[in-house]
Amino acid sequence: MECRRVSNLRNLLQAGKIVVLLILPCLNCSNIRAQDSQFLPEIDFNLTLNSHVRLYLEAKNDREGGDPQQSTIGPSIQLYLRPLIKLKRVTVFDLDDAKARPLVVESGYRIIKAPGAPVENRAVESATAHIPLFLSILLTERNRVDLDWQGNTFTWRYRNKVTLERAFPVHSYHLIPYVAAEPFYESQYRKWSSTDLYAGCLLPVGKHVQFNPYYEYENDTGKAPNRQKYYVGLAAQFYFSLTKNP
Repeated sequence: MECRRVSNLRNLLQAGKIVVLLILPCLNCSNIRAQDSQFLPEIDFNLTLNSHVRLYLEAKNDREGGDPQQSTIGPSIQLYLRPLIKLKRVTVFDLDDAKARPLVVESGYRIIKAPGAPVENRAVESATAHIPLFLSILLTERNRVDLDWQGNTFTWRYRNKVTLERAFPVHSYHLIPYVAAEPFYESQYRKWSSTDLYAGCLLPVGKHVQFNPYYEYENDTGKAPNRQKYYVGLAAQFYFSLTKNP
């Protein structure tokens, strides 16, 4: 048992070094002009503490919901129920063990930097449901609220992301393609102001690393005239656990 703990700590330290090296380019995006970047890099670090609690660190360059070019970094704590056997079967090839839980609740904080703008502080609150469907398809619905403070201005937005995914075998390997849609309700516009559509594929590599290349289309109707935007993203996701059976 002691040897296993030492091995886990070594793996975490090595992963931490990798994450830091990968996060730095994401943070440098604040020095890039908004119209220069259509590529969205992202690093996610997940550490499962026990069967009900996981810590999560996110660093990314995002333009979700009509946002300008910006870098986002911050931690979250995720709480979830025990896994369901049917969900575990559907998600057996996915490294994200939270998908085997019927309900995941998340509370987090983000620091957001954009070129020529004050630093923005964001509180994140979300609840995510996982539902197994026919043909081993997984339905994920995330309801999320972002509470934003920038200077003396407070805004909020509600976002509802629905994802469909399924694992497919390629010889002995399993890839997980998915499609997703996420509309945004923005308080400053008092309406549903944008919709993001995604198509991507989860690519597990070993026991701790999973890549998520994706294509994103956004229809932004917050300000006139309406704008259509297209992005390509790549997320590197790291998964570690302090327990044998998270």
